[in-house]
Amino acid sequence: MKDSKESNRSRLNEIFTYLHEHPEISWKEVGTTAYLKKLIEQEGFNVQTFDDITGLVVEIGEGPTCIAIRADIDALWQEVDGVFKANHSCGHDAHMTIGLGSILRMKEIGFPKDIRFKWIFQPAEEKGQGALKMLNLGVLDDVDYLFGVHLRPIQEIPDGTASAAICHGAAGLIKGTIIGEDSHAARPHLGQNAIEVGAAIVHGLEGIRMDPLVPYSVKMTKLHAGSETGNIIPGKASFTLDTRAQTNEAMRILRAKENEVLRSVESIFHVKIKFKMHEGLVAAIVNEEASDLIEQAIITVLGADKLEPRITTPGGEDFHFYSLHKPNIKATMLGLGCGLSPGLHHPKMTFNQDSIHTGIEILTKTILNTIKLIDENKAE
Repeated sequence: MKDSKESNRSRLNEIFTYLHEHPEISWKEVGTTAYLKKLIEQEGFNVQTFDDITGLVVEIGEGPTCIAIRADIDALWQEVDGVFKANHSCGHDAHMTIGLGSILRMKEIGFPKDIRFKWIFQPAEEKGQGALKMLNLGVLDDVDYLFGVHLRPIQEIPDGTASAAICHGAAGLIKGTIIGEDSHAARPHLGQNAIEVGAAIVHGLEGIRMDPLVPYSVKMTKLHAGSETGNIIPGKASFTLDTRAQTNEAMRILRAKENEVLRSVESIFHVKIKFKMHEGLVAAIVNEEASDLIEQAIITVLGADKLEPRITTPGGEDFHFYSLHKPNIKATMLGLGCGLSPGLHHPKMTFNQDSIHTGIEILTKTILNTIKLIDENKAE
């Protein structure tokens, strides 16, 4: 038994190494999809792939109730040692390995005959688009319970601990254009200075006031104006605003206030400001029942002293689109403490790889807890 466990552990370490060394960016995860498909089919399970996108779904068993596990599969495109390339600096290689490991563990334990299971290996999380595509394809239509997992940095929780929910914030962009008239630097009164308009937008955004107990932020991240000619006052400029709030309601209010600032500046400077609010990511909607199931699993696997409170983070995750668009789904995301440093998305990010096996055990125990709960509800 020990030899079998060590053999599985070694195999999963090899799988992680392969995935880590073969990163692919959003919507380009062709090799990753093929690799996962081959591994899972070798275990005797059917795999569903898609004609127009990467990613795959594994469906096992039959029954009216469905338990699903989601793992994201894409890597980031970033500069590493002076070279731009795909890089797994957000832990998706670990998430895939944990997902695969939970399939293998459940195969060892045995699947009940009257419950369905889905493992969703989702593409394009980093673009915030993969979850929406899975929803559009109907992958979540019959799911009742949904569990995700994400490695957490040392700034949030220590190595060897875990949290039953990650409360990501909402995030979005505003991309806009300031449209005025150029003028000679000697005659500024004949035009509008788009740089000054941009500065006024920044000043107006700094004046936004909201409930201080709900974190929020808005900042200008791009302003492009002017040309090579230094004696022309530019009348036109393009800009981008990054907007974040810890709740979806706070984001709604913040969007409205941003609109007020832009329209006010437009009026004061007699320019036209065209802009579009991009949807971005929504804030977490944590289901209490799902969170309790993971919490019980963490206590069983690690002990009560290793259970961390819910993590509140300004980062975003498209996982939460599932809860927003399918409110009947009982969903939450496991936050796995793993000594991750210096931080997520850092090109030299590292973590304790033993935590992969901890994540597998917690997710497997969560599945077993959910099966038990479903059976208890049937008996009532």
